[in-house]
Amino acid sequence: MERLTGKKIQLRALEPEDLEFLFKIENNEAYWEVSHTQSPFSKYLLKQYLENAHLDIYEAKQLRLIIEENNSKKTVGLIDLFDFNPQHKRAGIGILIANEFQRNGYASAALGLLTNYAFTHLHLHQLYANITSENVQSISLFKKHDFQEAGLKKEWIYSEGKFKDELLFQLIK
Repeated sequence: MERLTGKKIQLRALEPEDLEFLFKIENNEAYWEVSHTQSPFSKYLLKQYLENAHLDIYEAKQLRLIIEENNSKKTVGLIDLFDFNPQHKRAGIGILIANEFQRNGYASAALGLLTNYAFTHLHLHQLYANITSENVQSISLFKKHDFQEAGLKKEWIYSEGKFKDELLFQLIK
């Protein structure tokens, strides 16, 4: 796990013990816009998801990891590779840090670790992120890690009674 461990955090596989954290995150309506969720998840459904979390990225076409603080072992967030496409050597990347842990450098550390893992271990050619134009923090985070704005999807997301533009960011190896 050296590839997925940094000075501040480690990225680790989902465990059955993560059920309460997932339930809290997945059912927090403040996060639904970025996760494209429209209704709550039951603990039963999340437990089934955790039981299948062992599937290989080549089989599941996604990889979801817990962001865990090294010293305290506190779970601070999640980071995902999604829409994994080995033929075209690309994947989407998404990150969520729980509100109480934001602005502590966890997102940057996690993004750096997963980007490195994707390019060196999975041999991907590119990563991309979809970010609403209003999400200044995420835009800044991805730009800090050399992602380039590659496109604009006008009025792409309908949230909070209005349409929002979504930006496409890419990092090509």
